[in-house]
Amino acid sequence: MADFNLFSLANAIAREFYFNKSQSISEMQVHTIRLLPGQDLKRELENYVQKNQIEAGFILTCVGSLTQASLRLADQEVGKSYEGHFEIVSLVGTLSTNGSHLHASISDSFGQTTGGHLLEGCTVYTTAEIVIGALPDTVYRREPEPASGYNELNVYRKQRK
Repeated sequence: MADFNLFSLANAIAREFYFNKSQSISEMQVHTIRLLPGQDLKRELENYVQKNQIEAGFILTCVGSLTQASLRLADQEVGKSYEGHFEIVSLVGTLSTNGSHLHASISDSFGQTTGGHLLEGCTVYTTAEIVIGALPDTVYRREPEPASGYNELNVYRKQRK
């Protein structure tokens, strides 16, 4: 029986059906980390990205729990803090040594869910198991965008040596 590599098959299908000849597919590296009780979710992610020089990364999945959460809700200037026991329902976003952008959803013991822009101040309760995808031939940069007034994502292909 031949070896079956699902990742290679997915890349082949994507090349064939979803990309024209002027575009290409990046090989993806996968990083898996586990945060421990008391660690700050955002700070530890940023430290990991810097230590591993991830210039174009993204959250693939995250499960875990928090005792404190700090989120900036939609259209608000300042963050809001929460204390209690929360499940991390989702964590999504881009990661880069040049600036990251992350959103999280958390739920309490009643199933009430809230979400927003992830800020420092999210303390791990029992664990946070995080899988990060990284594109080694791509660079994410946050640059001023006049239309929004914020630094927004710009994507660049790394220059080959």
